[in-house]
Amino acid sequence: MSAGRWINRPDGSNWGEFGPDDERGRLNLLTSERTRQAAQEIQEGRSFCLSLPLDYPGGSFLNPRRGPPRHFATIRDDSANFNYDIAREDPAITDVICDDAVLLHMQYSTQWDSLCHVGARFDADGDGDAEIVYYNGWRGGEHITTGDGHVGCGMGPEGVQAQRLGIERMAETGVQGRGVMVDLLRHFGSGRTLVTGAMFREVLERDEIAVEAGDMLCLHTGFAEALLGMNRTPDAEKLARSFAVLDGQDEDLRDWITESGIAVLIADNYAVEQTKRTPVGPQGSSLPLHEHCLFKLGIHLGELWRLGPLNEWLRARGRSRFFLTAPPLRLPGAVGSPVTPVATV
Repeated sequence: MSAGRWINRPDGSNWGEFGPDDERGRLNLLTSERTRQAAQEIQEGRSFCLSLPLDYPGGSFLNPRRGPPRHFATIRDDSANFNYDIAREDPAITDVICDDAVLLHMQYSTQWDSLCHVGARFDADGDGDAEIVYYNGWRGGEHITTGDGHVGCGMGPEGVQAQRLGIERMAETGVQGRGVMVDLLRHFGSGRTLVTGAMFREVLERDEIAVEAGDMLCLHTGFAEALLGMNRTPDAEKLARSFAVLDGQDEDLRDWITESGIAVLIADNYAVEQTKRTPVGPQGSSLPLHEHCLFKLGIHLGELWRLGPLNEWLRARGRSRFFLTAPPLRLPGAVGSPVTPVATV
């Protein structure tokens, strides 16, 4: 195939624009100069943690395939290696050791989606048959396990090569730049609202918010603060009918995302867009914004971030911009990652 993998590219995609072997997508727009400019948003040196505790939301109501972390001690001499008195091994040693492990669903709480989180069936090689592909035409479908035990979405020419589009590609960039906050809760309240492109543009105009290429866009809806108030026992029915979500089926909204040049898209809710919707037409994506961002444009999605306190602080000062640092775990081949983002103002 041309570019090593594909002849056709999806309508509205940017495949190949950052190079035929690109695995970073729009993060390529987070240049050193844009990071330097973003640092000028630091005026007071105050920091905000934008992560929920990683055992939130609680239970598995958001996704039945994801559960809370299981936290346990490592084993030492058939005992729990926690509050372990080394004098048991050598009476002359006074050290006491704690060592632990965790079984963690990577996208349970505050998270990043990697570019191999959502792909599509698409005829990239022009042979008339759709195959499973991901951003920039990287092939997938078998989730190959490499010799070192890592799992990846992509397949090299021999079918067993190093993973592609894993979350480590995002981590390698550092993910530092300018964050821009948009307060959807203020404009649409706590009821469920599908936000179209026209509605979103109006919010930007009314709040005099400028979004530039390379910005990391953050959407405050109030969802994460509601989760915290439910103390790990979320009310699924109430949350399903509450707070604004983007209308991924709205073409104008998708066009705005393309034209804006944003590097990443972040929200304090479960999936950024409305989920569990019927595709438009005989075939299509049930998550059109995920398809548009992850598959077509290489825009990583951040979900379940805690944006409330930062949003309140910015609004009180008439600001919308801040310096954001948010690298994921550097775990090769991972489809997503927990993240502890830090905003500095």
